[in-house]
Amino acid sequence: MKTLLKILFIIFLFWMIIGAYLLNTEHPKAHIVMGLGVMYMSFILMPIFIYHRYKDGKYKKYIIDNSKDKKKAEN
Repeated sequence: MKTLLKILFIIFLFWMIIGAYLLNTEHPKAHIVMGLGVMYMSFILMPIFIYHRYKDGKYKKYIIDNSKDKKKAEN
């Protein structure tokens, strides 16, 4: 999964570099290339990254547990 994320990120960087180059050369399809790159990042790269990051339950230490707060308030 880590390798897949690295490959997808490199593809995204390469895509954005090409898009920036096309913008500088004023290519008529430059905005389409950049827009597709942003869509690629938001709908493919980020969901896979978020799944990979939180699949083992590592996020639970960042969640506020209200039951602990209620016990402290009662005492």
